Amino acid sequence: MNEIWVFAEQRDGKLESVALELLSKGRELADKSGYALAAVLLSENGEALAPELFAHGARKVYALDAPQFAYYQNDWWSEAFVSLVRDKAPEIVLVGATTIGRSLAPTVASILHCGLTADCTQLDFDVEKKLLLQTRPAFGGNIMATIVCADTRPQMATVRGNVFKKVRLDPAPAGELVRVPVDLSQAPCRMKRVKVVREDAGDVNLGEAKAIVSGGRGLGGPEKFALVRDLAAQLGAAVGASRAAVDAGWISPLHQVGQTGRTVCPKLYVAVGISGAIQHLAGMQSSETIVAVNKDPAAPIFEVADYGLVGDLDEIVPELVKQLAARRA
Repeated sequence: MNEIWVFAEQRDGKLESVALELLSKGRELADKSGYALAAVLLSENGEALAPELFAHGARKVYALDAPQFAYYQNDWWSEAFVSLVRDKAPEIVLVGATTIGRSLAPTVASILHCGLTADCTQLDFDVEKKLLLQTRPAFGGNIMATIVCADTRPQMATVRGNVFKKVRLDPAPAGELVRVPVDLSQAPCRMKRVKVVREDAGDVNLGEAKAIVSGGRGLGGPEKFALVRDLAAQLGAAVGASRAAVDAGWISPLHQVGQTGRTVCPKLYVAVGISGAIQHLAGMQSSETIVAVNKDPAAPIFEVADYGLVGDLDEIVPELVKQLAARRA
């Protein structure tokens, strides 16, 4: 079938943000390719979650309902997903590069003997060749490679969260809910959930932050993160960091933004003392407005910044804090 599928990941009965982001991007790809856009939902009650998927661009929702889908178990989920792919034969399958997605997608691709591009940061469609163009960092993040799967179907890709913006359609169009029978009687069950331990991220919530102020190696030391925190406080922003700052032990890995950290897409991203290595840019360049503070006018960060301040951060950041505080007063 000429369909683009988005895996509508849910946890505890709530859709993951990345699924809605992929639907919004999938809508663009569907319009360009002429394919239909569908969501695949494995849950206990797909009917309850379907309206949100329609509102973000899906024209069809394949709902696979079973008690076993209350929580993730690779054997059950991959068995059901593979069965559906073999039955419907979609052209493209997009999966969020979450903990679940990074387990499910490779399993499905391996069973189906099809290609899979992991951790994509951009997607496009070649209309003439009918190929999904999948772009991701390669060679340690030093280049951006565009990959195609020309010989096998479906074309599969996992995509990091916060790469694409969620677009809620208003008004939401009507969609088709397709209930798919599930038979897991022959599926293996090699895993057992013993306990769920939820990570305590404290006050770090980079994924949902509307504004982020990040510090890098240019700060010169961990004590300079006080400047970053002061600016973040004035902006009501979360505190981020480059990998260099994290590797130096200046701040917790929970704050890391970039290819090996969190991918973020806030309305405002302020980079303080960050040169802009491609690994960092891959995690924040889709931010709505980017402000860079760096003493090096040739720093790569200025190539993606909407506003650039060249100079000593010890002078610029306190002045920004002062003026913001005065304006708030």
